[in-house]
Amino acid sequence: MILDTPLGKFRWIDNWISIPDTPSGKISGRTHGIVVLRDGSVVIFHQADPALLIYSAEGKLLDSWGNYTGAHGLTLVQENNEELLWLVDLTTKEAVKTTLSGSVRMKLQIPPHPSYVEGKYIPTWLAVAEERFGGNGDLWLADGYGSYLVHRYDRTGNYLGSLDGTEGAGRFNCPHALAIDTRRGVPEFYVADRGNGRFQVYAMDGSYRRSFGGGFLNTPDISVQMGPNLLVPELIAGLTVLDADDRPMASLGFNTGVNAKEGWPNDRRWVSEGLFNSPHSAAVDSQGNIYVVEWISGGRVIKLERIPS
Repeated sequence: MILDTPLGKFRWIDNWISIPDTPSGKISGRTHGIVVLRDGSVVIFHQADPALLIYSAEGKLLDSWGNYTGAHGLTLVQENNEELLWLVDLTTKEAVKTTLSGSVRMKLQIPPHPSYVEGKYIPTWLAVAEERFGGNGDLWLADGYGSYLVHRYDRTGNYLGSLDGTEGAGRFNCPHALAIDTRRGVPEFYVADRGNGRFQVYAMDGSYRRSFGGGFLNTPDISVQMGPNLLVPELIAGLTVLDADDRPMASLGFNTGVNAKEGWPNDRRWVSEGLFNSPHSAAVDSQGNIYVVEWISGGRVIKLERIPS
C-alpha cells in the first residue's frame, strides 16, 4: 500500500518485524518505545522478557536483553559520542540509563514530592537536555500515569523540582511523554499532555513558553522530529504531521472509531493494513523511513518506507 503525503510517498509495511515468540510476549508484548541508532539499527522496548530488542535496518534480530515487564518509555542519548538508552518501567517504577548491551549506568530515585505521601507514582518517559543540543544535561521525568507531574533532576540524578502544568496552560492530565525539540536552534522540551489533547512547551530552565494542539490533536503520545516537521503518534488512532510552526499538515492512517469497538486495542479483528490501531511512539531513520510502534498485545511495528521521488 502506498501513502502519498506532504512528506513524500511511503510504502506501508505492516508488521515490519514480529516480536520474539515468548510466553510473556504472547500475554503482553505491547510495543511501547522505538528509536533508531546511528548505524540504522532499530531498538524496540516492549512488555516481555527480553524487553529490549535490537534489529538491523533489514529487520534481522541482532540482540535482545532485559526483564522489564512494564516496559514503556525509551529514549536515545549520546554521551562522549557513546549511544545510551534511558528505559522507564511502569511496573518497577524504574528509570535507568543503560548501554546498548544492557549494563546499567544510572538509576533515578523516586522524587521527594509531597504528592507521593499518599498519591501514586507511575513514571512513563524521560528526556535529557543533552549538551550536544545546547542543554545542560538536566533530566526530565514524566509521571504520566500516577500523579501527573514532570520532575527535574540534574545530570547526576539530584532532584531539582517539579512541574504540574499550572505554571503553563493548566494542570497536566496524563503528561505521557517528553521530548527535547531542537528545530528552532534553542532547545525546548515538549510535554505530551495527552489527556488534555495538547502539548505544553517549556524552556530548559522549566519556564513555560506556550501550548498548542487544542482543536486538532486528540491523544498525543509524544513528539518526534523529522527535519523541520513533527510527527505526533496519537493513541486514538493515527499519525499527525505538523509543520515547522506546529500547525497541522497531514493526518496519516487514522482509524476513526476503532477505540469504540469491543476489545480495542488488543482485539486484532480491528487491525488492518493502512490504518493505525493504537500508535504509541515513532522514530525516523537517516533515509527518512518512519517506524511506528503500537500499544497492542503481541506488539505491532509498522514501517513507512520512503519511496524516492
